[in-house]
Amino acid sequence: MKLADFQALSFDCYGTLIDWEAGLSAVLTPWARARGLDLSAEQLLAEYAGFEAEIETQQPSALYPEVLAGSLRRLGDKLGAEVTSDDAARLADSVPDWPAFGDSPGALASLARRFQLIILSNVDRASFAGSQRRLGVTFASVLTAEDIGSYKPAPRNFDALLAQAARLGIEPGRLLHVAQSLFHDHGPAKAAGLPTVWINRRHARPGWGATPEPAAPVSPDWEFESLAAFAAAVDAG
Repeated sequence: MKLADFQALSFDCYGTLIDWEAGLSAVLTPWARARGLDLSAEQLLAEYAGFEAEIETQQPSALYPEVLAGSLRRLGDKLGAEVTSDDAARLADSVPDWPAFGDSPGALASLARRFQLIILSNVDRASFAGSQRRLGVTFASVLTAEDIGSYKPAPRNFDALLAQAARLGIEPGRLLHVAQSLFHDHGPAKAAGLPTVWINRRHARPGWGATPEPAAPVSPDWEFESLAAFAAAVDAG
């Protein structure tokens, strides 16, 4: 199929539309400096990467602010650095402050003229509300971990996405999933039978950043370095 043949796009939010790593770094880096840790922002993200996924697997009903706070505490334990209640709360409450990627609002507005847009995100409703204002579009549906009771890459989240797509009248095979994370999104989306677009936000940086490495190789159907490039490709037909 061509990109323009789809009826709807489902999006990961954090890492794809919202700069998740910048948001995390804005809290992790000052915390690390205050504790005398000589780690770069990239090193901190890499150290942090597995803790979110670990807690999301172990505590699938926990709200995302609780996941963030717990992840920082586990990071502190690993690095031998104190994490105060204020430190944990600062990260837990930071999601509404995380910036949108510069191309996200314009690209979403362009895509919304052609497709129904759906969010499938590892977040809670209250935190997402702040991000929604930064993105500037109305989504046909927003599915959060709070709604579903589990976190990606759990298959349950993609089952919920497919069920919601059917309720919205989207024909089988006409939903395209758009995401940055191979671990959280592309692997389970492909397993669920969804075609995918990889927005490779980290194309200019080595490593996996704050995202765990995927457990197995995965091949997205399309790859773009930005959301703007994807939207331009859609317009080009």
